Amino acid sequence: MIRVRFISADGETIHDLQANEGDRLLDVGQADGQPLEGTCEGQMACSTCHVIVDAADFARLDPATEMEEDMLDLAAHATRTSRLSCQIFLDKSLDGLTVRIPSESRNMQGR
Repeated sequence: MIRVRFISADGETIHDLQANEGDRLLDVGQADGQPLEGTCEGQMACSTCHVIVDAADFARLDPATEMEEDMLDLAAHATRTSRLSCQIFLDKSLDGLTVRIPSESRNMQGR
């Protein structure tokens, strides 16, 4: 099992979760009721699954693709450690990953 921690936008609510290797962070968060809309269902056509990765964990992730970087440019309140949770697939190297939910998201699909 892989441990994942979600921190609410206000920093007051922390959810420590267990995930399986190969799980997508978006799916893990949605199953827990995290406010990750994922409007495009993980097709990297929106930024509604944007999370802010803890700075200490960011280097453990595979680098974002150019397409992901383009979508992050449209994300509300993006930071240098922002990622799309639909593009993070969990493995043992990410055990203990901590992410924060941003204070708002933008649906660029206009649905």
